Amino acid sequence: MEREPWATNNWWVSHLNFLDDVRREFELPDRIEIHDATLRDGEQTPGIVLRKEEKLKIAEALDEIGIERIEAGMPAVSSEDREAIRLITKRGMEAKVMAFCRALKKDIDASLECDVDGVCIEWPVSYPKLKYQFKWTEDEVTQKAIDVISYAKQHGLYTVAFPYDTTRADLAFLEEHLKKVEEAGADSIVIVDTVGCALPNAFAYLVRRVRGWVRLPLEVHVHNDLGLATANSLAGVAAGARVVHGTVNGIGERGGNAAIEEVMVGLKVLYGVDVKYKFEKLYELSRLVEELTNFKVAPNKPIVGENEFTRESGIGIRTLLEFPLAMLPLNPEFVGQRVRILLGKKSGMESVRIKLEELGIKAKEEEMRLILERVKAESIKKKSTLEDQEFRNIVRQVLRESFD
Repeated sequence: MEREPWATNNWWVSHLNFLDDVRREFELPDRIEIHDATLRDGEQTPGIVLRKEEKLKIAEALDEIGIERIEAGMPAVSSEDREAIRLITKRGMEAKVMAFCRALKKDIDASLECDVDGVCIEWPVSYPKLKYQFKWTEDEVTQKAIDVISYAKQHGLYTVAFPYDTTRADLAFLEEHLKKVEEAGADSIVIVDTVGCALPNAFAYLVRRVRGWVRLPLEVHVHNDLGLATANSLAGVAAGARVVHGTVNGIGERGGNAAIEEVMVGLKVLYGVDVKYKFEKLYELSRLVEELTNFKVAPNKPIVGENEFTRESGIGIRTLLEFPLAMLPLNPEFVGQRVRILLGKKSGMESVRIKLEELGIKAKEEEMRLILERVKAESIKKKSTLEDQEFRNIVRQVLRESFD
């Protein structure tokens, strides 16, 4: 069913996304890349600790899917982190391997020892951070940035400038600061919504403003404190950013980061960008990260949540199986998932009929009515849906009574 960019075998989204009136303001770059920060920013989630072998497993899975850049960690954190980064860089992956650094030459030295392709160097640029957290002046932070960028470039590293809390920075200072960052030799600049506090329109506005100040490629790194990380990341791309930072399952400090699975799917199905990721591996990647971090994915998490393609309500249940795109934006197989039917209080006769077919059990119409009544009663008693074994027990009991 290859018809239009909004309706294919794998998705059916709104045709309004592709109207000229909607897209005329887009400034989509020719090429867009994903910078995955699961192994650094994701690990900063309270309670998550990844061993070096586990980081390598995640990095290999990211590389297999086609992620272009992997932020392997922060060498300054521990010797274990440095060993993990070395393990990843020695693997010979297609993805570029990056280290995350503070604006300190010793962090650059530690990154060089890990043999990374490049570094992301962070420093604050907002009034709240400079005045209350670091007690630095604007001139001081600018000089720190210039010095460390120059040092990284002298040592042959691809250098990504990461002036964080960008969305709360004074615009006049930010313009002057970023022009000096460009002059110092940075290869790209990240627009960072550190506390996830900008509207998508405001974030896109900032990206466009920065594009007017510097000629460097722009990247976006967005946190999810107010639930806007994916929306802001996509808005940044539409405004011309070439690289999107994020984490698997959206893990990270506080509300987390932009979820790369959401960003990847958004680029492909909402913007129509010809990205070549192995989307069918997304669910598998999500489960791997969930297992290794022991950080559970919310059942209603977009794309990879267990309930994303699951239905209890009996309305339209047959249609969901026969033509899922009538009821869903994505074909679950596109992202490595499948339609699941659960039985409970909201189920109907068709749900029971389908579940019986699935389990290879035959029952008469009246028996199915009795089964449905008991399914609803048990679901109310349990305050949840039923497992297959619980359903089998009900079916067995009803059929036995019918036979007797």
